[in-house]
Amino acid sequence: MGPLTGVRVLEFAGIGPAPFCGMLLADLGADVVRVDRIGGARLFGLDPKLDLPNRGKRSVALDLKHLDGRATALRLVGRADALLEGFRPGVMERLGLGPDACLGRNPRLVYGRMTGWGQHGPLAPRAGHDIDYIALSGALHAIGRAPGPPAPPLNLVGDFGGGALYLALGVLAGLLESARSGRGQVVDAAIVDGVASLLTPTYGLLHAGLWRDRRAQNLLDGGCPWYDVYETRDGKHVAVGAIEPPFYEALLAGLGIDPATLPGQWDRDRWPELRKRFAEAFKQLTRDEWAARFADTDACVAPVLSLTEAAAHPHAAVRESFLEWDGVKQPGPAPRFSRTPGSVRHGPPEPGAHTTEVLVEWGFSRSEVIALRESGAAG
Repeated sequence: MGPLTGVRVLEFAGIGPAPFCGMLLADLGADVVRVDRIGGARLFGLDPKLDLPNRGKRSVALDLKHLDGRATALRLVGRADALLEGFRPGVMERLGLGPDACLGRNPRLVYGRMTGWGQHGPLAPRAGHDIDYIALSGALHAIGRAPGPPAPPLNLVGDFGGGALYLALGVLAGLLESARSGRGQVVDAAIVDGVASLLTPTYGLLHAGLWRDRRAQNLLDGGCPWYDVYETRDGKHVAVGAIEPPFYEALLAGLGIDPATLPGQWDRDRWPELRKRFAEAFKQLTRDEWAARFADTDACVAPVLSLTEAAAHPHAAVRESFLEWDGVKQPGPAPRFSRTPGSVRHGPPEPGAHTTEVLVEWGFSRSEVIALRESGAAG
C-alpha cells in the first residue's frame, strides 16, 4: 500500500547505487522486477538473502545475449513505467536495449541510467568506484583529519548519496512529468554530478570567505572544537555538535567547565586550547556515562554507536527504524508516509525465482514461457 503501488519498474541487475535505488522504490510500493543473469552472479559470493538492496523485488532470469532473451526483455520494457540500469555507457545499446529501442517500444518510459562519470565526457568510458568519483568531485578532499590524508567515508557519499538518491529523484520526477505529457525520457544520473550537487552549500560558504579549502579547518569538518568527536575514558567516543550559543552553553554546563576560564567560542586562533580542554574533560567518564549525562539536554552530544548498537538503540526501537526479516536485522523503509506507508514485502529473492510468475503476469502465455525456458533464453 506504499505511495508507489501500481508503478512497474524494470531493473537490470548490477551492483551498488542502481540496485539501492530499486530497493528504495520497492520499499515505497513499486513492483520492481530485477532482470538477473541465468544462474545469477553473486556479489562477493554473498548469500542472495543477505544482498539486502534486492529486498522487496522479484527476479526474472534472462540470457540477454540470446536473441529471444533480449526480445523478452524488450517486451517487459513495453509494460514498465520506469527502467533502471547501471552499466557503462554503450552496454545497453550493444544489447539492443538502449534508450532508442526502449522508448520506441514504450514512449512513456522513464529510462534511468546510473553511472559514475555520466553518459558523456572524457571519463565516461572509464572504470571507477565511489572513492574515485568523490575524489574528482572535491568531496573527498574535504573529509578527514589534518595533517594526514583524506578519509574515505564508506561509499555513502558517492554511491548512495550522490548516486542512488539522485537517480531515485530523477526517476520520480520523470514519472510525474510523463503522467502529464505522456512522453518518457532518459535520466542521466552521474555520481560525480550528484556529489557536486551535495556540495552546493559548501561552495556558497567558500565564495563568502567562510570556508577554507583545506581539511579540518572549518565548522563542519572537525576543524572547530565544538563540532568534533572525542575519546572517552573507556576508549569509545562521543560526537559533539554544539554550534548555536544555547547548545554551546549546555555543552559547557554538562562538562562542568566555567565559560570564564575558556577562550571565546569563535576565537579561531585559540581553538587548539579549547579542544584540549574538551578532550581532557571527556576522558573523565565513559561514553555511556556521558550519554546519560547529556540525555535530557540540548547540548547536541551523542554517543558514537557501532552498527550493532545503533540497531538496538531505544530511539530506533520506538521509531521502528530497523526490522528483522528471515533472521536478518536491517534498516526499514524511509521516509515515512502517514496514509500510504512503505514496507518490506519479502526478502531478497534467488535469481530467477519469479521468472514464470512475472512473465505470465506481464503478458506472456505459459506456452511462451515454456518455450523460452527450453531455448535457454529464460531460466
